[in-house]
Amino acid sequence: MSRGLRVQSTQIPGLLVVDLPVHGDNRGWFKENWQRETMVAAGVPDFAPVQQNMSFNEALGTTRGIHAEPWDKFVSVATGRVFGAWVDLREGETFGVVVTREITPGRAVFVPRGVGNAFQTLEPNTVYSYLVNDHWSADAQENYAFVNLADPQLGIDWPIDLAGAEMSDNDRAHPALADCAPVRPAPLLILGARGQLGRALVAACREREIPFEAWDRGGFDLARPESWEGRSLRGYRAVLNAAADTAVDAAEMGEGRRHTWAVNATGVSALARRCGRDGVPLLHVSTDYVFDGERPVGEEYEVDASVAPLSVYGQSKAAGECAVGVLDQHWIVRTSWVIGDGQNFVTTMLSLAERGVDPAVVDDQHGRPTFAVDLAAGILDLVTKGAPWGTYHVTNSGPRTTWYDFARAIFEAGGHNPNRVRAVSTGEYIGSRTGVAPRPHNAALRGQNVDPYLRVPVDWRDALERYVNAAR
Repeated sequence: MSRGLRVQSTQIPGLLVVDLPVHGDNRGWFKENWQRETMVAAGVPDFAPVQQNMSFNEALGTTRGIHAEPWDKFVSVATGRVFGAWVDLREGETFGVVVTREITPGRAVFVPRGVGNAFQTLEPNTVYSYLVNDHWSADAQENYAFVNLADPQLGIDWPIDLAGAEMSDNDRAHPALADCAPVRPAPLLILGARGQLGRALVAACREREIPFEAWDRGGFDLARPESWEGRSLRGYRAVLNAAADTAVDAAEMGEGRRHTWAVNATGVSALARRCGRDGVPLLHVSTDYVFDGERPVGEEYEVDASVAPLSVYGQSKAAGECAVGVLDQHWIVRTSWVIGDGQNFVTTMLSLAERGVDPAVVDDQHGRPTFAVDLAAGILDLVTKGAPWGTYHVTNSGPRTTWYDFARAIFEAGGHNPNRVRAVSTGEYIGSRTGVAPRPHNAALRGQNVDPYLRVPVDWRDALERYVNAAR
């Protein structure tokens, strides 16, 4: 007998019941217990299992307690039948929600991290199997969560009375739900924590109470992958790579070129390999500089437009994108003209205005400013809301502009006369200087409608007013 693959959601978010095709004849039966391509297409997360465990249960009524481990798992039965019970122990509105199902060889359950899992055998000599996406270690036990199977608040109707069931003393002694601390989400790992975007990501995680760890170059140097060779990334919800060498002009020559490639390409490639090996999603921040900017003004670059970088910086970032793009679990976020905490174009223009300097600013480079606080919000939306893997353009909204018109808007927002800003062409601005990297003439990025994963970006003009007012 055979039936089709079917994936059903439950009252616990992320807990999925998977009906498996079982093919039988006079010899017995056969099933594909885990078939990545088919199951992912049907809606099961691509959770990258690394270890399979099996539990043989000789006696009818053998009962194993409600444990939530710090990994995802895919549970099934090789032979026999079990009554399964799952309790959401994650912090949030569904804390304490219970789901029960009978599991046979033709049914499996995907259990996300933080959901407690228990079962009771309904036949003797039952073999219970589960795939997990992290290796067991003694240290991992510190992050387990437990709840008592007999807690009346759970209301689990066990088929075989627990008083006569085969159970461990530890399982009988687990705390009631009321005494359980909710399981927090796995932390994000932020790289480039001291950069403009890195600081914004740290602040946004704190504001949203999202668990995170943040590393600067001293703790995680992309230019020296050998320095973090022994570090595992397992256990992180995702890696957010906001680290980059952004010295665009220095990248054109000598040691600057080598360092730029080491960080933006070679280091990113090593990071992608590590994320792939450890089964951790990677969000990588890229740039409008991967495009040549030759499109007519008024047109914008879509996410699937062909890259054709002009500068060494742009070439290194495009190479980094290629390395990240081969991962199954990745987001590439391109952005442009980032303005965050610290020295940047806005603070430079405001300083010039206050010192009585009338700047000359190029008027033939087109794009949109992106304020780091809004970019960070968009990045966290993509990750926490489970946006589909792929490439995204995230900038502030509003009209396309030039650096010249942006400078005028900055002067005006700061209470200065915008007519003090003088327009020049890129050629005039560079003059006879050498070692200046070519910039895209048109760097306007077209976003896409990814509701409900990405909020409508703030208009850059409103973001500028907010930024200037906060700086006063």
